[in-house]
Amino acid sequence: MKFGGTSVANEERIERAASLIIDEVNTGKQVAVVVSAMGKTTDKLLALAADIHPDAEKRELDMLLATGEQVTASLLAMAISAKGIPSKSFTGWQAGIRTESIHSNARIEDVDSKRVVDTLESGAVAVIAGFQGIDHDAEVTTLGRGGSDTSAVAVAIAINASACDIYTDVEGVFTTDPRMIEEAAKLNEISYDEMLELANLGAGVLHPRAIEFAKNHQMPLRVRPAHINGEGTMIKEEIEMENNLIVRGVAFEEDIVRITIMYDTPYNGSLANIFTVLAEQQVNVDIIVQTIMDGEQPSVSFSIKNEDFAKAMNVLEMNKEELGYKRADFEVGLAKVSIVGSGMVSNPGVAAHMFDALRDASIPIKMVSTSEIKVSVVIPSMYMKEAVAVLHKTFELGHVG
Repeated sequence: MKFGGTSVANEERIERAASLIIDEVNTGKQVAVVVSAMGKTTDKLLALAADIHPDAEKRELDMLLATGEQVTASLLAMAISAKGIPSKSFTGWQAGIRTESIHSNARIEDVDSKRVVDTLESGAVAVIAGFQGIDHDAEVTTLGRGGSDTSAVAVAIAINASACDIYTDVEGVFTTDPRMIEEAAKLNEISYDEMLELANLGAGVLHPRAIEFAKNHQMPLRVRPAHINGEGTMIKEEIEMENNLIVRGVAFEEDIVRITIMYDTPYNGSLANIFTVLAEQQVNVDIIVQTIMDGEQPSVSFSIKNEDFAKAMNVLEMNKEELGYKRADFEVGLAKVSIVGSGMVSNPGVAAHMFDALRDASIPIKMVSTSEIKVSVVIPSMYMKEAVAVLHKTFELGHVG
């Protein structure tokens, strides 16, 4: 069982989490728990660090931020014990979580689960601080935003759990964000691949790395509400098609920038040159469109997140001579809207249906990207909410369940 920050934000919610854990124990299950920091604790710690040292080393930030989850783990273990069930809290490294040697965004390499398993075998609940581990030099590391999801899946795999339940402040996975579209409906099931696409495309329910981990090890995941009783949404390999849905979700993401690189003459080098220099500076590129036509100025366009914009433009300018381009233009104020569904594989014409719906709503499309189970469009941000509503209605996602 994993509890996110909002699910343990205060004393009352910690007590609620403890009750949910004890309910599972009383059914005869052995229960391991992974927790996030309480509420906005991580943000507050980062703000405190910025006041002390605006450019602090990542090692020291990891030492600081790891305390947030440790506070939650200890308090939750106390709450469980106070209700008559033995419980023991662990830091990430005490729970055997080993990571690569990268501060602030490490990946889990291994979990030595002996201490956790011994605790479970003794009849106690193991409560583990998420988002953290230890590298081979005994340095504390953190896993980046959403890292507690990954911690939970990694621990579940290591102890051979029957499933991993992610408790959060939503009732499950919805067809789109219910805060934006009132007609959004909760899905009973969704496949790993569909959930991975939605997470990568902006849906914030689960971290993509956690879903990928679960898929690779076939660990059933379930997103459940911590504030009410509910079965949530099961994420697994094979799912029952609800109402024969071809499209199962609409995701969206704001603050997208399109950069266009133009050449005087046809470019003889490799596209890899551009994206290699960007990758070396950790600039993530999304949609790529290359245009080479007789009589036209050759160009390459790609989309990035606004947070990477300044760095990307600087990298391109620094390498302009090597890359051999004439100029780089950009367009800000864009958003990405995507439809996702494994049913697209066997149903041609979904993209055309999407484009027709957007055209009928007079929503201009700037860029397009497709895969077997998703179609994404980049559009002006001012049309984002309307586009989500149009596509949600077009593919009848409000009728789920």
